[in-house]
Amino acid sequence: MTGETTVRTAVRIHGHGTQRRSLRALLDGLPAHGGRLLLAGEPGLGRTTLLQWAARSFRAGPVLHLGPDPEATATAGHLLDTLRAAADGAPLLVCVDDAHLWDAPARSVLGRAAEHLDSAGRVGLLLSVASDRAVDPALARLPVVRLDPLAPPRAAALLDDVTDGAAAPAVRERLLAEAEGNPALLLAMTRRLSPAELRGHRPLPGPPADAATLVEVAGGAEAAPSARARDMLLTVAAAVRASDGPDVDAGLVRGALRRLRPARESGARPEPLPAQLARAGDRLRFHSPLVRRTVYAIGAPDRRRAVHGALAEVLESGGDRLPGLLHRSWSLSGPARDPARADRLAAVAADGTAPAPYRLRATAYARAAELTADPAGRAERYTAAAEQALLAGRPEQARPLLAAARDLAAPAAVRGRAELVRGLVELGDGPVGDAHQSLSLAASLLAEAAPAQAATAALAAADAAWAAGDLPACLATLAPEPAPRTGGAASLRRPHGPTTVAAVMHDHRVGMRALLEGRLDRAGAPLGLVVERGRTEDRPEPLLRSAAAALLLGDVDAARRAGARALAAARQLGSQSLEPRALEYLAYAELRAGRHPQARTHAEEGLRTALRAGQRNTAAHHRAVLALAASIEEEPDAVARHVAEALETARRHGLAQAATLAQWAAARADLGRGRPFDAADRLGLLVLPGPGRGHFAVWRLAVPCFVEAAVPAGRHEEAREVLTDFAGWAAFGADPQAAAQLARCRALLAPPDRADDLYRQALARHDEAGGDFERARTALLYGKWLRRRRRPREARDRLGAALAGFERCGAGVWAAQARDELRALGAAPHATGTPTPLGRLTPQQLRIARYVAEGATNREVALALGVSTRTVDYHLRKVFAALGIRSRLELARVVGQAEQGRVARRTAAHQEKTSARP
Repeated sequence: MTGETTVRTAVRIHGHGTQRRSLRALLDGLPAHGGRLLLAGEPGLGRTTLLQWAARSFRAGPVLHLGPDPEATATAGHLLDTLRAAADGAPLLVCVDDAHLWDAPARSVLGRAAEHLDSAGRVGLLLSVASDRAVDPALARLPVVRLDPLAPPRAAALLDDVTDGAAAPAVRERLLAEAEGNPALLLAMTRRLSPAELRGHRPLPGPPADAATLVEVAGGAEAAPSARARDMLLTVAAAVRASDGPDVDAGLVRGALRRLRPARESGARPEPLPAQLARAGDRLRFHSPLVRRTVYAIGAPDRRRAVHGALAEVLESGGDRLPGLLHRSWSLSGPARDPARADRLAAVAADGTAPAPYRLRATAYARAAELTADPAGRAERYTAAAEQALLAGRPEQARPLLAAARDLAAPAAVRGRAELVRGLVELGDGPVGDAHQSLSLAASLLAEAAPAQAATAALAAADAAWAAGDLPACLATLAPEPAPRTGGAASLRRPHGPTTVAAVMHDHRVGMRALLEGRLDRAGAPLGLVVERGRTEDRPEPLLRSAAAALLLGDVDAARRAGARALAAARQLGSQSLEPRALEYLAYAELRAGRHPQARTHAEEGLRTALRAGQRNTAAHHRAVLALAASIEEEPDAVARHVAEALETARRHGLAQAATLAQWAAARADLGRGRPFDAADRLGLLVLPGPGRGHFAVWRLAVPCFVEAAVPAGRHEEAREVLTDFAGWAAFGADPQAAAQLARCRALLAPPDRADDLYRQALARHDEAGGDFERARTALLYGKWLRRRRRPREARDRLGAALAGFERCGAGVWAAQARDELRALGAAPHATGTPTPLGRLTPQQLRIARYVAEGATNREVALALGVSTRTVDYHLRKVFAALGIRSRLELARVVGQAEQGRVARRTAAHQEKTSARP
């Protein structure tokens, strides 16, 4: 007898943060004005839960839950009168759940009332509709907030929440894959399981999302009015099983329906498209993936096989071998195993001459595995399916396929391939320490039978150790290996012939090890070969290695070229898993070159593709780049948000490199806003020797920021200590800006008689290396130094150049520093714009006011500005008098309001400029 798992009600809403922010904006505006919002989502995504959350969150007035009452909805005017009476002069929130279930006249009245809601006063109308069909025209004019399926991390958090984390890992992966982000379906499947099944002690019922469970969640949305409509729905649902996306060719469906329908019905008048379907050009799709799955699951087995047979005939007549074979395999009733058909399917899936996307190949390999009798053969085909699913950017599909392969006896080479794929999945979305272990195991299992794949696994294991900041593990993984054999295999099985990928990986491995061992003279040659091969390659894997090698050597232009070509190659192949990595290298290359706007553009796109491909680790790296790009702009909130999101994943998955970059971004934002003490505290943890030092390949990049912050903070000895290591890094030449930054740091620490020459040397080095941002920083520091040496004319020249450089690269927060310095010299670089209270202050008073508003003591302000505490005290009294305030708390409020206004004006100007572009 099978029991049932007790599933607790979720204690919090998981995901839907964007939707809740939209609802919150509606609720917050109701005390001042009315509003309307339509919440749309397929069955099971949580529309009712969000409506209930909004009702509980509203505190400004009453909440009215409105149903399809014939009297209340007789006319739009009557309905508006009802709402006015219910509001009684107070703000009112009206919630209408499942408005799509109202009859057509009532929906029409509701839509007309919503259009004239302003006449009802401060009334907010919040409706929900199921998106399993098109939105009713009566409601189509309302602003819509759409619910999307939960992202894998959010769905996993929900499952852990309601089961107290009791699900076994394999069970957890299977449930999450079957749920496809639908929370109600996830909960319904979990409720079906006994405690023993949930913990993995007994096999799961198959399939976990059976017809009854799907119907329970879909709630009858799959019903069709006629047999012909049911056939169309079932045909589209069946066709999607062998497609690369949610839609299918309408001609394919029509051809299959002609074969399905009896001859006497072939001339019948065409019926309208069923409401569950949408047409876009010559493509058909379901409005709701859940309804599509439900339609297929409840179809009669004989009818499903007939539909697949009809689709196979159409596809085979058109020469579409792989999807035709797939549908043919689903059309036959007979023994569960069919080795001959399995062999044909696997052979066509592996055939590079047959054009097919990765996702379709994954489906074909998985079906071939189901038909294979030999356990070892099934394991190999499940592994091949997982490889293709990963290349398609679907790690959530790869995981259960790997679990199926793990349960079967297989030779070492097959188990090694499975561990390689598992390690790559974890490298993209999982603890990188676990990824390192899986990839190291793969390398050992593959060493004898597939040495080229073993080398791929070893280098991927080194990537995992690198991401974790584990230098000993990285060196151990990069141990010397035999020279690669001719014609090695690529990292994942792809429909291509022999490649030179193994040679690229061999040289990359040798160069990386030499670099990490400090044998810089031996690192350049092999890494240079990897970069050179990238000039003629057209495959994404070796191009990605070429970009990585170029970054190690500091050749950012070569890294950018290889990254761009890798991106183009990944897109041409349809590899969703490689796009985020190519964009990562592109973003890093632009960042290293000082082109922050370009880095931001690539990182924003990389973040979207990484999340779409289920690669949270890659997403964390993109967020760190976004934080670094935002750290030079007037966006402290954006920096804080990107840093927090990057660190959330980095800490959970052991991503030391991403964590170091994110913390550096936070410190650089402090430095740009004139908070050297906070910046020095943050950066000291990253760059000073000790167990908490940042990633071994990244912390040196933050040394110039630390020195710049440490000098005004009075930490000169610590700055000199880390500068010794930085000098060695600069001498290696892997960072084009390092030599100029070194001269600048030495100028900051030098006595007055030497600083002048060092600043000039730094500027000359910047001229050689290029990069507006770093040169402008040096010019700013030099201008500050000149002003304090009472050399105003020279200072004005340097500060003017700094301001121009910052404005050219979009470094708004640093440009503000340059303007303050110019004002202190009596210059007026820009019009002040809208007057603010701070406009009454002198430049020196303004600088002191900003420091104090940030919480600095008089002594800290004096150290930062190079003046005495008595001078600070004098100016601070003048500030209080000018602003009419009496405390530091009031000063912080005034400065904060002024800064918010300045940022808002700059944002508005930027948006206006952007909207004006053609």
